[in-house]
Amino acid sequence: MKIAILGTRGIPNNYGGFEQCAEKLSERWVKKGHSVTVYSPDDHNYKESEWNGIKIKHIFSKESKFGIFGTFFYDYLCLKDAVKEDYDIVLNLGYVPSALFFRLKRKTKAKFITNMDGLEWKREKWNWILKKFIKFCEKKAVRFSDALVFDNNGIRDYYLSHFNIDGSVIEYGAEVFDNPDLEILKKYNVGKYRYFLAIARFEPENNLKTIIDGYLKSKAHEPLLLIGNPGTKFGKSLLKDYGSNSSVRFLGAIYNQGELNTLRMFAKLYFHGHSVGGTNPSLLEAMACGSYIVAHDNVFNRSVLENNGLYFSDSQELAGIINSFDETKRGEFAERNKKKIIEFYNWDLIAEKYFNLFKNILS
Repeated sequence: MKIAILGTRGIPNNYGGFEQCAEKLSERWVKKGHSVTVYSPDDHNYKESEWNGIKIKHIFSKESKFGIFGTFFYDYLCLKDAVKEDYDIVLNLGYVPSALFFRLKRKTKAKFITNMDGLEWKREKWNWILKKFIKFCEKKAVRFSDALVFDNNGIRDYYLSHFNIDGSVIEYGAEVFDNPDLEILKKYNVGKYRYFLAIARFEPENNLKTIIDGYLKSKAHEPLLLIGNPGTKFGKSLLKDYGSNSSVRFLGAIYNQGELNTLRMFAKLYFHGHSVGGTNPSLLEAMACGSYIVAHDNVFNRSVLENNGLYFSDSQELAGIINSFDETKRGEFAERNKKKIIEFYNWDLIAEKYFNLFKNILS
């Protein structure tokens, strides 16, 4: 089978969930003898045309300079190139703004599979015009895709109720982490279970302000570590409001997976504030590390974490959870969450689910 993956910022992954997904799936499909091409921006730091047997196509991109308009152009050029090739499957990770160009599929026999991501139009960083545009793209993706993939049952329910259309629920994967490096704790000047942690993009819908406010309202003495790039508009506002507080430590972006996982494993509490996505990769990674998780209370997080963590809706609830901290739950939660990663959220199973979908669509 010849498979193309579009919609990412390229592999090897140095950005986020879709990039990790493209990397993990491609590696497994290539090992089984299939041809996989991942489309990548030409400004990606990996410049070779192949990586671990996966073909890399570098496409002109100026997203860093022109923002969303650069993304438009990049997505268009990716699709324009893909329909010229003899792919069997074109897997689109996300639909904004690539769905505008899905009419190009008429030029190819390839089947278009679209992962619909989270409820993108709910993200607070978009103004009302962009939100309306994103909903327009959503309709185009639903109309022109040969099959839809939802990474969470909550996302599936949304499309069933709003579009009366179904698809395949295929989540993300993670790998159980059991090889911590205690030197990492020394590097960041913290001790085991003597700090709180949140890892997220600095955007309003990830509830970092709520997390910081809840922490400051609590009686906690341990520091709160925040990992992510604070260069966004929202991130700069958080730095302005809380940067002078010595208890709130902005560590910036960290891409070393070993460092991130060690910090997850030994946090007193790990705060997961994501609210508009589906199955969020960072939540799975926290589960895989045995983190003691306190998640924002929404249908997506509950469908993944179930009863193996605690939930907050506002800063007051978060402060209450911190103040009533119960260490005895840690082992119980960690064991059940790691079991779920091994049995359900593992990349071999995810790759197989996608591939079975491809076979069904082609037949």
